[in-house]
Amino acid sequence: MFWTAKILAFALSTFLRMATGFDIGLSTKCVAIPKEMDMCHKIGYSEMRLPNLMGHTSMAEVILKSTTWQYLVHTDCHPHVRTFLCSLFAPICLDTFIHPCRSMCIAVRDSCAPVLACHGHSWPDSLDCDRFPADEDMCLASLAKEYNYLHKVLPKPVCQTCPAVEEFFTHKRILEVFCDNNFVKLSKKRTVLGDQEYNTECQVEFIIQGSILPYETQNMIQQWLLINENCTERMTQTHRPMVYLLVGNIEAGVVLVNQVYHWQRRDSQLTLATQKWRYHKCL
Repeated sequence: MFWTAKILAFALSTFLRMATGFDIGLSTKCVAIPKEMDMCHKIGYSEMRLPNLMGHTSMAEVILKSTTWQYLVHTDCHPHVRTFLCSLFAPICLDTFIHPCRSMCIAVRDSCAPVLACHGHSWPDSLDCDRFPADEDMCLASLAKEYNYLHKVLPKPVCQTCPAVEEFFTHKRILEVFCDNNFVKLSKKRTVLGDQEYNTECQVEFIIQGSILPYETQNMIQQWLLINENCTERMTQTHRPMVYLLVGNIEAGVVLVNQVYHWQRRDSQLTLATQKWRYHKCL
């Protein structure tokens, strides 16, 4: 959740549950949130307490341990994943430490643990939800219901079996695949300073029109690429810029990519299929 400095006091008064604050028993100091902690920028405050609630005593340790979690924030696996992690790694500089509530931990864990599992990791013992206070204590409470009321809840990508990358096909077969799915998306991969960066470009074309707007799917497909990173890396093993056509379904609140086509330069079959699709009628 993003807080502006202006509404921070109101947000905290909404989140906090009356009780005694948490004290780690160490002398703490207020320090600026380092620029390397991208996930904890623009959250309504610029200073954090050190040591933090993860027991990190040096800024070097904070940066090292927190950066491994930034990809999880980018997947947007839960509306409060940023709030949850930053409350631990970069706790706000108040007179007392404020833990996330147990309910927030459980909500974030249940949504984000499958993403970690997709990357071969389990939910860590250091974030065991039993260590956090109950909602009647002073803590950051989950506002999932309020969030869902104020924000449009979009379908979520999930960890899935890697779809095959098709390189040999006919335009007729591609049209059949389009008819069996309900969205088509172009995805480009480029290399930036030796690191892989995946971008979704071009408009999504919906085969079956629904309540999801084309621009909203760009973020959903980017999340799919992040969540299914092992699959994405296998699709793009070369360091040359690659273009792929992703075809899939959005059903029951879940985004699934069912087919991936490698769109090579001067690929006449894919070009022909996309041209014919405008006038094509599915059987």
